[in-house]
Amino acid sequence: MNSVLKSKRERRAGRKQRIRSKVSGTAARPRVTVYFSNKNVFVQMIDDEAGKTLAAVSTMGKEAGAKGKNSAAAKWAGEALAGKAASLGVKNAVFDRNGYVYHGRVKVLAEAIREKGILM
Repeated sequence: MNSVLKSKRERRAGRKQRIRSKVSGTAARPRVTVYFSNKNVFVQMIDDEAGKTLAAVSTMGKEAGAKGKNSAAAKWAGEALAGKAASLGVKNAVFDRNGYVYHGRVKVLAEAIREKGILM
C-alpha cells in the first residue's frame, strides 16, 4: 500500500513499532511512555525487564490538577509522574513518545519531567 494512502493510525503504529524496537526500560532506568486518548493524558513509568508498571498518572482521576489533553494537562501529568518517580528513587528514565511527534504536548510533558530532576 502506498504510504500516502495509509491512515493516520497506521502511520503512527509504524513509528511506534520502530521506537519500541530500540527503547526498553529497566528497574534503574525505566521507560516513560505517553498516550493521548480523545479526552485525557496517560503517562506510565515501566520496567520492561520485570514487566511491571512502576508509576502511572492520568488526567482522568479526581486528584488530577488539570483536565483534558492540552499542554497544561500534559505539563501537570509530567510533574506528577516525576514526583512519584522521585519517591521511588528513580533518577534516570528513557522517554518513549509512543509514535507521537516530539512537538507540542509531548515536548511539554518531557520538559516537565526533566524540570523535576529526572534525566531523560
